[in-house]
Amino acid sequence: MSNLYDIDSGSLTLSSLRSFPTTPLVKLGSSFDKVKDYLARFQGIPDLLELDHLTVSGDVWFGKDVSLKGTVIIIANHGDRIDIPPGTILENKIVSGNLRILDHFFGILSTH
Repeated sequence: MSNLYDIDSGSLTLSSLRSFPTTPLVKLGSSFDKVKDYLARFQGIPDLLELDHLTVSGDVWFGKDVSLKGTVIIIANHGDRIDIPPGTILENKIVSGNLRILDHFFGILSTH
């Protein structure tokens, strides 16, 4: 569950930790239309307590422990992908283009 809300006597209420009493404006592109696709794009639920506005368009994927604050706009170019790495804090940022972060393992080469 998002940290934007608390459960109070079986009802959702806006978190008392939020600085202002409004919910953020969130606009997600067509890559997030289907629940299955939406869930696959998040390794964990982002921290949204300080978020005012979020716009996401294109092939965008979120790692674990991502924090979104202020106004965040993420736009992947057509045919490109943006990976938001685990632990990233985006505050009042525009991310556009492509950003791929891949694990790279170095093997030890030996010759006999």
